[in-house]
Amino acid sequence: MRKDDYDEYNKAYLSGEQETPNSNNYKSRQSNFAEKDQQEQLHSEPHRLTRKRQSKNKYLHIAFQIIKWGFASGVLLVFIGIGLFAYYASKAPNISQSQLQNAGSSTLYTNDGKLLFSLGDDKRTYIKSKDIPQQLKDALISIEDRRFYQEKFGVDPIRTAGALVNNVRGGNMAGGSSLTQQLVKLSVFSTNEKDRTFKRKIQEAWLSAKISQQYSREQILEFYVNKVYMNYNQYGLQTASEFYYGKSLQDLDLAQTALMAGMPNAPTIYNPYIYPKFAKQRRDLVLKAMLSNDKINQQQYEQATKESITKGLKTKHPTNSKQRRIDDPYIKEVINEVKADGFDPYRDNLKITINIDQKAQNKLYELANDGEVPFINDKMQIASAVVDPSNGHVIAILGGRKLPNVQLGYDRAVQTVRSTGSSIKPVLDYAPAIEYKNWSTAQVLQDTPYTYKGTNVQLYDWDNRYQGAMTMRYALEQSRNVPAVRTLEEIGLGRGAKFAKKMGVNVDLKQGLSVAIGANASTVQMAGAFGAFATEGIYHKPRFVQKVEAPDGLTRNYDDSGTRVMKDSTAYMITDMLKGVITQGSGKYAKISDVYQAGKTGTVKYSDQELASYPSYRNTPKDSWFVGYTKQYSIGVWTGYDKIREGTIDKTGERSAQLFYKEMMSYLMENKTSSDWTKPDDVIAQKVKIGRAITTELYVRGHAPSFDNIDTDKVKKSKTKDKDSDDKDNNDQDKKDDNNNNNNSQSDSSTQDNDDNSSQNQNVVVNNDSDSENSNNSDNSNSDNSNNSDGSDSDSDSGTTTDGNVTYDYDTSN
Repeated sequence: MRKDDYDEYNKAYLSGEQETPNSNNYKSRQSNFAEKDQQEQLHSEPHRLTRKRQSKNKYLHIAFQIIKWGFASGVLLVFIGIGLFAYYASKAPNISQSQLQNAGSSTLYTNDGKLLFSLGDDKRTYIKSKDIPQQLKDALISIEDRRFYQEKFGVDPIRTAGALVNNVRGGNMAGGSSLTQQLVKLSVFSTNEKDRTFKRKIQEAWLSAKISQQYSREQILEFYVNKVYMNYNQYGLQTASEFYYGKSLQDLDLAQTALMAGMPNAPTIYNPYIYPKFAKQRRDLVLKAMLSNDKINQQQYEQATKESITKGLKTKHPTNSKQRRIDDPYIKEVINEVKADGFDPYRDNLKITINIDQKAQNKLYELANDGEVPFINDKMQIASAVVDPSNGHVIAILGGRKLPNVQLGYDRAVQTVRSTGSSIKPVLDYAPAIEYKNWSTAQVLQDTPYTYKGTNVQLYDWDNRYQGAMTMRYALEQSRNVPAVRTLEEIGLGRGAKFAKKMGVNVDLKQGLSVAIGANASTVQMAGAFGAFATEGIYHKPRFVQKVEAPDGLTRNYDDSGTRVMKDSTAYMITDMLKGVITQGSGKYAKISDVYQAGKTGTVKYSDQELASYPSYRNTPKDSWFVGYTKQYSIGVWTGYDKIREGTIDKTGERSAQLFYKEMMSYLMENKTSSDWTKPDDVIAQKVKIGRAITTELYVRGHAPSFDNIDTDKVKKSKTKDKDSDDKDNNDQDKKDDNNNNNNSQSDSSTQDNDDNSSQNQNVVVNNDSDSENSNNSDNSNSDNSNNSDGSDSDSDSGTTTDGNVTYDYDTSN
């Protein structure tokens, strides 16, 4: 009903005309309504049809435009694709027959360009196509590229399309390579996963098409069979067959052949010696592929899958040459370093320039194995690393002594499971104190009874004695433990750990403050860290590899200018104190005449649990360290045992680390000029006369006391402060110390259980001379003591101390 009709009806109803559905008026009105609606519908029908046609035409136009522009876009994309393909293909490296025939091994060169070692090529047995068993060809084609013989251009379009889809979705291009493309990749490209890009896939396809036109299918298969890496420095399936089974490929049974065909995909994972379970899974997958490809029948498949994966495997292999044994730990670290950067040295045909000094490498091995340095027995082990601090080059490394003849064996020089003992103190404790708090070498520290906060564990030195107040120089030279822990507590464990991390040493905060006297680190890390002291605060990360060059032209250089990790004043002051460790402290056995050097000892004690099982080991160290340096070299040395039951270190063993360092550094510095470090302008050397001795202490400029020379009487009567205006807590502590001095006049500080911060900011001179060009050493500074211990050990000292900042006279002449 239209609105007008409705209004008319409503008007009649309101006027009182009563209509019912049966009334004549109602029926007449309804009939009129229907007739009017029909007329209007007939009148509007042409217009409705016109609108439909217009709407249909509009949609057809839109569809046509979409198709037109889609077609145009498709054509454009095709042209872009062709252009992109042509561009990438033009940038593809050249590939020669020699590259296809050669193994995928990498070559190692010394930094003067001499060939040192080739990974596997010299051991390879090349096999011609006519001699490759058909069974092996069937296995390879079935598992790697079933359509190999139908690929006229060396590419499998179906697999490539799948890889392209994966790349568009954000993955890499892995999984789309034909066997020919795999050969190309092994010959001229890196196997690094991040290099598997669309560009690389295009170049692989282009080169695959080229060699598919130049060589037959049988030749390509021959190249592939002789190129693949098969573990243990073995290249090629014929070489691998002889290594694993001691016989030629023709003599392998079906199951053994299937394993050989399946291993190139992931030789480490499918190693039957190490991972027999995975090796069997891979072998059986190859057999299933052969069955599916109608190369074997069901009976052959079932029989081969039941065969033990270890059947026929050799248990012994030829030994390495002596030179290979000498270089083995270095080669292992080169391989690990290259892999860490994404390369595969066994497949990528890399030219790797390394930092080895072969003569130094030979000397390390000789010292450890030929009796020049005393060891307790053949089971006593050693690890060492020699680093050039000016650039971080690891020039030599020793992974152990009296080792079995194996390739890429256990390398103790890079293991971080051993505590460094006290050799960590300069890095974690004292250098941060100088860097952040401007402490002087005369900073007063307390060697008094100390209990780790929150525990009932009391800290002791090797002699179970406390020597009272002492300078930082004396505490470091004699390697006293309590002052080191108090120092780390003062600067903050987290702050000290961050400082050490900048020098390549990762500190486990869970160890708490005990890490101040022993953190887990390797000889390589420690040599690198001490190298930063040698270079006046510039740290270079230790590196075995100088440069990597790939066949496709990619070159990576690893030398850098280093990173400043501390002020030159900090490095100089630490070096000045560490000189004294060698001349008059715990490192006397490392002393070399006419060589400017610095270093730190370290010993590690047995735990209570270990002593409970081996009570005879009490009072003997578990491990012994020495880390020392000149301007030219930094050397880290660890000695000990792999297993506690193998023995302990006696007096001779305690000295082995220092003596080894001495012999190696003497060899390196022979015919080289040894020069001292130059004091930076921001370090002040202050001479002080105490009794009969004159000693020189070092201060950071702006934080030195206001006097030039002090005689004994004035020292006994005066108190001086280290002017650390930036540290409010230190100033507050000075006031507390003044009050304590007034209330406890002339008390014996060696018997007090002082707070960890007591006397931290006092300056006092001890009769203890540094090995400094500015020092006038007392006549006892070069005395030796055959009973000296290293690490946290020191010579027994007698002396008297008075409270506060009066004077401390120590008799070190013995």
